[in-house]
Amino acid sequence: MIKGAVGDSRTAVSAPAVALIVICQSMQGFSLGGIALFLPLIRDDIGLTFAEAGTLGAVSLLVFAAMQVPAGYLADRFGPKRLFLLGLLGLNLCSLAFAQLHSFEALLVNQALSGLARSFVFAPGLLLITHEFPAERRATALGLYVAGGFSSNVLLSLVGPVLVGVVGWRWIFVGFSVLGLAVTLLYWRVGSPGPAGQRDSYVRLRELPRLLAHPVMWVAGGVQFVRYSVVNGVGFWLPSYLVADKGFSLHTAGLLLGAAAVVTAPSNFLGGHVSDRLQRPALVIGVSLAVLTVTLLVLASARSTPVVVGVVLLQAVFLQFYFGPLFEIPTRVLGDRTAGLTSGWSNLWANVGGLTFAFGLGQAKDVTGSFAVGLYAMVGLCLLGLVGAYALSVLLARSREQEQAQAPQFAAASAERGL
Repeated sequence: MIKGAVGDSRTAVSAPAVALIVICQSMQGFSLGGIALFLPLIRDDIGLTFAEAGTLGAVSLLVFAAMQVPAGYLADRFGPKRLFLLGLLGLNLCSLAFAQLHSFEALLVNQALSGLARSFVFAPGLLLITHEFPAERRATALGLYVAGGFSSNVLLSLVGPVLVGVVGWRWIFVGFSVLGLAVTLLYWRVGSPGPAGQRDSYVRLRELPRLLAHPVMWVAGGVQFVRYSVVNGVGFWLPSYLVADKGFSLHTAGLLLGAAAVVTAPSNFLGGHVSDRLQRPALVIGVSLAVLTVTLLVLASARSTPVVVGVVLLQAVFLQFYFGPLFEIPTRVLGDRTAGLTSGWSNLWANVGGLTFAFGLGQAKDVTGSFAVGLYAMVGLCLLGLVGAYALSVLLARSREQEQAQAPQFAAASAERGL
């Protein structure tokens, strides 16, 4: 949990409470993963171009991104559980409605509403899960949270291609939507209450300009742009890339994506754990981006099926390995009471990147007939991200030096007050 944000000093972790939060969060993985996995079938069924399919992903991310800072601020101000439940309800209702629609325009509205609902799940959920962990395990908590979405993709990628031939993609959407509503009800009834709203210590509106102008917010936001550009670009278009450019069948692509999700899910947790143990989050970020640079280069040019499979699996380890450390650094620098705000700001820029590449890769495919241009663009982004990782290490070091310099002054002031 975020100690300064909620005024708690939790030292033990409640496994049932954490598990329920992760399961709830995983419901959004079904919706996003289902659209990506079944996109070739959805396109054929409804008659979408690649550009229109990319627009569906883009509009959801546009609304989701625009709501990140408001959602983070509201979670800090009023407590995250209510927002979390509202978001889960709306998200699963949108997924249920998605299965009933037959036009591009209706799907576009549906995905805009889905993005709004998801915005109330992400930042509030981060506060809920960090509340269940001691402060020194914050990156571990953040990594575990996002692992839930990838865990649901494992299940979907493994059973989806089998079920889709029997019941069709629409009934699969109905099934996981009903499951999501049941899990939401369970969390409402028995879930941990989480941190309460902060009446005195939350960030005031007049403080926002100063906080948003801090260098760590912009550098972290830039690296977040890189992170989710790659995650969403690969996640949304990889099934289509494997089928259209590499000659995979949908069933084979689904099996590979399932295996990749199996690898990615624990890597979220592992990356946070490594960062907490080493206390060097910027190093974890830099190593991850270096590996992604190489794997994207190889994926763009690979012709051999075993090479493609190996690169996809290696890439899956590092796509989200640095999620927890990257979200943690702004809170370390600016203080725990800014946790919701910094998470929302970081995810705003992450989703601007995801929006750009969900739309841009589809456009590039339509124009060039290949996804290679988009892959090389992501290579360039990763190189810029490496520069950002170094800048974050410098900002974090300066913050630690300032804390050490202020510690004697604080101790002296406390002694004078008789504390």
